[in-house]
Amino acid sequence: MDTDKLDKVVLAARQQREQRERDYREQALKLYPWVCGRCGREFTRANLRELTVHHRNHDHDFNPSDGSNWELLCLYCHDNEHQRLVDAARGASSTAGGSGPARGTGKAFAGLADLLNRKP
Repeated sequence: MDTDKLDKVVLAARQQREQRERDYREQALKLYPWVCGRCGREFTRANLRELTVHHRNHDHDFNPSDGSNWELLCLYCHDNEHQRLVDAARGASSTAGGSGPARGTGKAFAGLADLLNRKP
């Protein structure tokens, strides 16, 4: 496949994704109040760009018109939600047998008593 043809395919795919995102975002903003579903922060037209649509099942192609796969989250809560998913996947695979989250082995407060008891 030549480069021109590949570039056109990639551009078309990006445009389709952007259009899909605009469509479900507009629908979600009509269905739900402009409030973050996690922290409860309220939004107005002035800061609405900070309110995102989160796909509950993490499938961006599953967009039922009733909004059952969406929830509105602020940027911070949305990032946190996705990071929790990454951390859960990493924790399950990094422990022996995958039975729980990885445990830290360092001692964060080692030497703290010496610092607190030091005389000026």
